[in-house]
Amino acid sequence: MSLAEAYVKIDDREAWLMNAHIAPYESANRFNHDPRRPRQLLLHRKEIRELWDAVRQKGVTVVPVQVYLKEGRAKVDIAVAKGKKQYDKREEIAKRDAERESDRAKRGRE
Repeated sequence: MSLAEAYVKIDDREAWLMNAHIAPYESANRFNHDPRRPRQLLLHRKEIRELWDAVRQKGVTVVPVQVYLKEGRAKVDIAVAKGKKQYDKREEIAKRDAERESDRAKRGRE
């Protein structure tokens, strides 16, 4: 299972895991499932309402963090996340480039 580009879509009464890739079972017949189909998440009404209130804010989304198995069921940990601002992204890129340059310099001296 891959959560690389997955997100959680919140409707009024339902939560859906979107764009998560779950590989089809190879030994199954030709009527296997679509690997990227939306999957409904089972949450309490109060939890869905809290997530809905959080998502209505600008720049906030709900993302799956981890998938694990417990008693034969797949569980998904989800988190409310806020996107980075443009200046934060630039700072991150500058730090990464500086670190890369220092690593190159260290390798050149050794």
